[in-house]
Amino acid sequence: MSLRALSSVSRPFLSNSFKTVLKPQQPKILSSMLYRNYTSAAAPAGLGQPDMTKGPLYRYDTALPKLPVPTLAETCARYLKSVRPLLSDNEFAETTAAVQEFQKPGGVGEELQKRLLAKANDPKTVNWLEDWWNDLAYFGYRDPVVIYVSYFYAYKDDRLRKKPTQRAAAIIQAAMDFRRQVVDESLAPEMAKKSPLDSSTYKYMFNACRYPAKPSDFELAFDPAQNNHVAVVRHNQFFVFDLIKDGKMLSTADIEAQLDAIVKTAGDRKDPSIGVLTSDNRDVWTEARKTLLNAGSQNEELLRKIESSVFLLCLDDSSPVTRDEVSRACWHGDGRNRFFDKALQFIVFENGKAGFMGEHSTMDGTPTSRLNDYVCSTLAQNKVDHGSATVSSNLEAPKKLSFAFNTAVHKAIETSEKNFDELIGKHGLYVQNYEGYGKGLIKKFKCSPDAYIQMIIQLAYFKMHGVSRPTYESAQVRKFQHGRTETCRTVSTESVAWVKAMEDANATAEEKTALFKKALESHVSYMANALEGKGVDRHLLGLRLSLKSHESKPAMFAQEVFSRSSHWNLSTSQLSSEYFDGYGWGEVVPDGYGVAYMINENNLSFNVAALREMKPERLHHYLKESASEMRQLFEKTLLEAPKSKL
Repeated sequence: MSLRALSSVSRPFLSNSFKTVLKPQQPKILSSMLYRNYTSAAAPAGLGQPDMTKGPLYRYDTALPKLPVPTLAETCARYLKSVRPLLSDNEFAETTAAVQEFQKPGGVGEELQKRLLAKANDPKTVNWLEDWWNDLAYFGYRDPVVIYVSYFYAYKDDRLRKKPTQRAAAIIQAAMDFRRQVVDESLAPEMAKKSPLDSSTYKYMFNACRYPAKPSDFELAFDPAQNNHVAVVRHNQFFVFDLIKDGKMLSTADIEAQLDAIVKTAGDRKDPSIGVLTSDNRDVWTEARKTLLNAGSQNEELLRKIESSVFLLCLDDSSPVTRDEVSRACWHGDGRNRFFDKALQFIVFENGKAGFMGEHSTMDGTPTSRLNDYVCSTLAQNKVDHGSATVSSNLEAPKKLSFAFNTAVHKAIETSEKNFDELIGKHGLYVQNYEGYGKGLIKKFKCSPDAYIQMIIQLAYFKMHGVSRPTYESAQVRKFQHGRTETCRTVSTESVAWVKAMEDANATAEEKTALFKKALESHVSYMANALEGKGVDRHLLGLRLSLKSHESKPAMFAQEVFSRSSHWNLSTSQLSSEYFDGYGWGEVVPDGYGVAYMINENNLSFNVAALREMKPERLHHYLKESASEMRQLFEKTLLEAPKSKL
């Protein structure tokens, strides 16, 4: 995800009628999929007045409260509590002394807090965190986006559409219907309980692309009224064609015909890969892009066609079958038949399987999960207007983007291919589709499903490594203007006590269950605070960045413990859809794991990604083992005994 650059701190975009430019300051966010139809003009309690000149999607954005700055005392207390299970008694005593020194009256902590509050309360500031966060976590981050930033969804099979161009055409049609609602602002905002969530990032969902630059990238969002073409890549060859003709959307049959024409034109020959350049280190890609532009006078215009397109469709010639194979193909593919800077990439394989890849810098997972769930669900429920089944006779042929190449471009491509293959070769990905139970049974246990899954992950990691280490769970703060995420620190004194008891042959079922309840309570409490913008990590980041360049770092920030506590050995997050067969991303530290999970009614899905040397296949095994052991225990201790019949 976006935390690799921040394993002790964490990544942004642009637009006018032609394009919108956004440098480090336009955050996006994560949450669970909570959206309801909410178009009322009345403002929910705690909100300002909605802007009725805007459609439902953006109506409440300026009415939302601003991201708060927690008090120094509460953050320091929460920080100490979060690091306690990671430290020895001596380490904790040293840490406590450093924290007390930091927050003492008249100390450096108070001065930094004063500066941060001044920034937050500036009328020109929409969100005190966003410019820092976007640059540090995304645009200023220089490692490749693929693996370290991008994420994917793997779709379940569409049994009605086996032919790849047929399925691709249907996906395009459904996605364009969602786009129409975004562009005309008729889409209802996502909701958290009775409060709308910030929708500002939807402006960068379609017709958007990340651009490489030194020292920090940026994003462009192009005018949707002027750019209604889709970009398609097949055998590394890029094509474009318009999806709207004479003011009307093409029928699904017309789109399929256009895609068939592209497949035929592309043939079996593969062009040198422009797309693989986008997979490399951002500074390497910055220079390679200049090399590409210098190779031909038309290359910049051709690139702009890809960058300004509604989205990119990747028609792969591979046929992945297993969940692991499909997930890996969606996560990175062969690195060639992609354009990793594109905000949205829909991927369809030769055997009709499909998925999606998102570029993370401008938008977190919830909006794109909503988009993809909409695409899959409306197609499955036959709610998409496919138009006439008869192919139009006057379709304009798709245009191939014929780039000019020279020796320098070929060398750059060769270098990026080598770098990509080496990076991917070091990684393993395994999908644990656990069918023993799901959300239904967990609710019968009277447990928070999300907290329950976090404990499965904690137990699995402890079984494998014999210790609990820092764990990041994403908490969405889109209830605030331009909110993105806060960190929920999963490891607690209570969770460590519980996992140790689970591995203790002498602990009773009752003792294990009592400790489990305490671990759940601790996690739910921390998450509740994080959702209110009162976690530890974002506030401490703001305080650190409020230091002036000539000022020395406070002892609290200089301690090894401080960086260790945010060295995310486990980077986790949940998004769920009954139409997805997988979802995930890479690890954020070399000795860590990326664990994405879905909680469906009758099954649990875990995607485990890591360097092969970390043996992700074993964590995959222990997740299943932990889920089964917990079921066996809690069916005995948490399910109410059935009442005897009279």
